[in-house]
Order: sequence, then C-alpha cells, then structure tokens
Amino acid sequence: MSDFTLIRRQIRAGSYLGSLTANGRVRRKPALELRLLGVLLGPVTLTPDPKRERRWEVRAEIPPRVLADGVQTFVIADRKTGETLDSFVIIAGDALQDDLRAEIALLQSELDMLKKAFRAHCRESGS
Repeated sequence: MSDFTLIRRQIRAGSYLGSLTANGRVRRKPALELRLLGVLLGPVTLTPDPKRERRWEVRAEIPPRVLADGVQTFVIADRKTGETLDSFVIIAGDALQDDLRAEIALLQSELDMLKKAFRAHCRESGS
C-alpha cells in the first residue's frame, strides 16, 4: 500500500489540481514530482489543508513547452519512493483523428444512415 493517496480534482488552465492524503501512520512530509516520459518537469506544490490533518492540496503546472501533437502521458510520483500516485493524458493535434472515440462516433453516424435507408426500403417495398 502506498504511503499517500492522490485524488485528481481537475485539470484547469494548465494546472493539475488534486488532494493528497497520508495513509496509515505515515509521518514524513510528502514530496511529489511531475514527469513526462521519465523526464522531470518540476516539483509539485503542496499546501496543507487547514481543515484536515495529514491532507494537502496539490498543484502541478503543466509546462506549455511539452505540449505537442500526439499523446502525452504525465505522471505524478512520490519523490522518495518513485511510486506513481496518479497519471493523466493530454491528446492534441492529428492523434485525435485516430482516437477510438472519434471512430465510434463515425460508426454510430453510419449506422444511423443505414437504419434510415433500411426503413425507407421497407416502406417502399411494402414489407
């Protein structure tokens, strides 16, 4: 079991926002880092939650310089253990054309077209 649990709240305006909680009897101060393809992008800011002990608000800035066409998988890890606490993906540019969701939407529209044509055929043929 990990020393910490990280729950992503949202990604907004180039920032990852989350909530980190210490598990069990962990006493050490957390230290997190943001990585892309194993490359350190920078430290993650932790702000203690004034209402709850052993909980922190997490903020990681996503550097604009790393955004490009394709799929980028970002990892937030415990700096001490190297354990991945969360990951997220940003997809941009031409990679979206091959995205499975786009393919499903296309299949759905083609199926709708076939259903219309089949119904029209049935009406015309009297079946």
